[in-house]
Amino acid sequence: MSQTHFYQPKEGHGLAHDPFNAIIAPRPIGWISTRSKAGVLNLAPYSFFNALNYTPPIIGFSVVGSKKDSLINVQETGEFCWNLVSEDLVDAMNTTSKPLAPEESEFDHAGLQTIDSEIVQVPRVKASKVSMECKLTDVVQLKSASGDEVNSWFIMGEVVGVHIDKSLIENGVYSTLKSAPVSRGGGRGDYYTLSEDNFFELLRPE
Repeated sequence: MSQTHFYQPKEGHGLAHDPFNAIIAPRPIGWISTRSKAGVLNLAPYSFFNALNYTPPIIGFSVVGSKKDSLINVQETGEFCWNLVSEDLVDAMNTTSKPLAPEESEFDHAGLQTIDSEIVQVPRVKASKVSMECKLTDVVQLKSASGDEVNSWFIMGEVVGVHIDKSLIENGVYSTLKSAPVSRGGGRGDYYTLSEDNFFELLRPE
């Protein structure tokens, strides 16, 4: 008997819950703030998010299912900010995941204060200890292997400004552990935090 569970996604996974996003986990959270052309502020968490390039630094996130306000705003203005979700901000982050009308702001709904950025016109989450100001580099609608467009858009932005709370810098080194980042797992609502007990250093061979 085979020791693996094999399935072809197009035919269904045959499990109680789709394992895809639980396998590719944990993932950093893309807590993205944007501003509409009309000036309405938007804030939303995205679980498909990561760093993509060093020089220039580029980050990206996927909008899945439909053209959400974040995508529309970025396409209109060419700007967005990423805000770190630390353990103390998980409830606020979760509140901003609730769908609102385009004229409503998740900042107001979650009771979050804003703070102006230095370069872009999109404000940051004041309570977030790390934020990145970004300028849009590309938006790509994803396609299947057969070339059919799917209802997902990958948004990439060059990081043009970085804000770090000085409490997270020790001897000139950023402390990931001290920043207490929260990552997304699978399931209906699985999240993970970092622990010093799980830390180890592994250097590349020379």
